[in-house]
Amino acid sequence: MWLFAMFDLPITTKELKRDYARFRKFLLSQGFSMLQFSVYARHCPSEESGEGIKSRVRQEVPPHGQVRLLLVTDRQFGRMEIFYGKSRTPVEEPPQQFMLF
Repeated sequence: MWLFAMFDLPITTKELKRDYARFRKFLLSQGFSMLQFSVYARHCPSEESGEGIKSRVRQEVPPHGQVRLLLVTDRQFGRMEIFYGKSRTPVEEPPQQFMLF
């Protein structure tokens, strides 16, 4: 599963800029990667873990602006088309799972 966090936060005052920076740093600390400026994604091993991460993100949502959370399957994520200019590039691979013995 992949969890997307998409947001549009105002940055018109110092306090709002601080809220934006805190939220962005929180997403990075939770293992999200920036796909575009306001679109972050993180791989989740299962739907249950994705729901847990969504719950943590909900607690950190700033008081102003808009945040959207979307959980999609690996297959849906793999069907995404990515272009740099006119050139199509492959979709990111999910991280390798570690095996513990």
